[in-house]
Amino acid sequence: MLFFYAFLGGLLPALLWLWFFLREDAKHPEPKWLILAAFLSGMLAVIIVLPIEVYTKCFAASEWPEAWWRVGDTLRFCNSLTGENPILLWAAAEELVKYLVAVAVILWRRAVDEPIDAMIYLITVALGFAALETGLYLMGPLGRGDIIESIIMGDMRFMGAALLHTVSSAVVGFFCALTFYRSMVAQFYALCAGLILAVLLHALFNHHIMTSTAQYGNVQIAFFSVWLGVIALFSLFERAKRITRPLP
Repeated sequence: MLFFYAFLGGLLPALLWLWFFLREDAKHPEPKWLILAAFLSGMLAVIIVLPIEVYTKCFAASEWPEAWWRVGDTLRFCNSLTGENPILLWAAAEELVKYLVAVAVILWRRAVDEPIDAMIYLITVALGFAALETGLYLMGPLGRGDIIESIIMGDMRFMGAALLHTVSSAVVGFFCALTFYRSMVAQFYALCAGLILAVLLHALFNHHIMTSTAQYGNVQIAFFSVWLGVIALFSLFERAKRITRPLP
């Protein structure tokens, strides 16, 4: 039951945001089964990226447990390290894995037939990622029976981390949209630019959150920045809608 309640606490807010952002493509809605596939792919990305982040933390601290091949042992060991978290590497891992699962499952399909589709599907993957990630975070306070902390953490992730994943993946999707009708070379360079920007945005947010204990203003800066990103996201949507195939 613990996992069920934690999973539900991550799933419902993500579905609410998904419904909200899918309205941007209301005139040409995507197949529901592909939206579901993209959302589940985002959850799969969490399972893929979690061991990467665990071992990245060990690598950054230059320390390894004796039984490094056992994920559980390694996770407990890494959590005991006092070294600083490799925030940039974690952000890079999450953004890259989210994009790769989107490519593997969705972006190669014929249904992706207009520039805005890249943004829609990458946002959906991001919200699937945020749903499972939030559920895993909620298992801690729910396991201790701390309902108040669970509610506070759920609210913070609903207003912060879920939107961070949405905005960062939307940035990648927008750069893909800009070169949707361009050459493969142009698409590659645009993708690299989008991923770099997404990683930097993600890392900056995590940095402000992780240093908030000593500097309380960092939390406000992080959340304010995310909401500015959401406002900018609507402008990106409108720009993507106006991208058309160039005349021959």
